[in-house]
Amino acid sequence: MAQKERLEKREKFESKTDNHNEAKIEGRNATLEAFRSGKTIDKLYVLDGCKDGPVLSIIREAKKHDTLIQYVKKERLDQLSETGKHQGVIAMAASYEYATVEDILENARKKEEPPFIFILDGIEDPHNLGAIIRTANLAGAHGVIIPKHRAVGLTATVARTSAGALNYTPVAKVVNIAKTIDELKEQGIWFACADMGGEVMYRCNLTGPIGLVIGNEGDGVSRLVKEKCDYIASIPMKGDIDSLNASVAAGVLAYEIVRQRFQG
Repeated sequence: MAQKERLEKREKFESKTDNHNEAKIEGRNATLEAFRSGKTIDKLYVLDGCKDGPVLSIIREAKKHDTLIQYVKKERLDQLSETGKHQGVIAMAASYEYATVEDILENARKKEEPPFIFILDGIEDPHNLGAIIRTANLAGAHGVIIPKHRAVGLTATVARTSAGALNYTPVAKVVNIAKTIDELKEQGIWFACADMGGEVMYRCNLTGPIGLVIGNEGDGVSRLVKEKCDYIASIPMKGDIDSLNASVAAGVLAYEIVRQRFQG
């Protein structure tokens, strides 16, 4: 089976399974009000080619909130619809409520531990996000921060892949990762990002208040975010290929932080 066909089949399967756990909002008025009320909408399905005024208003709101928009045929909307009255639009709200960055810091304070935070710069695969949240929980991190733009949100696939960790590890969504790093630096937190061109992780001081930055699956950590980091940490590799899956890299670096914390 061709790779493209396999990806399409997987996307179709996951959208079906996600729908059982995501809040589904159908109809033009309900969808528009959901956006205006500030509700977090991860994905908007719109009837392809529809140019009606109310639908265009919804699309404008979706773009304003950086919601992922997918234009689909009527058959797809009918398949997703539970009411049969979708009026050409169906919105998918987040499966889980997002925390705030302050919630994550408070989590560290309650445990009387120096903050340990994962910052994900554009993770797009829900399986990677779920696996990273699981690792964050097991490594004792106090929370995970993801960007609002160009990244996967808290879908049911993410929740399922996290193996329950999403119930215990707060995830905050922010508009600007670089700005958030600046704000957290003022709280005394240092930042290390994963990059093949950096210092070997064993030589980096990863003790104390720390933020671990993991980049996009294809492009890695963005230039601006990398410039904000105090350490560029690389994972030593001896094989024939030159990179690790994002969630695996997150796990390796997270447990180097755990090792240094134990030794400290």
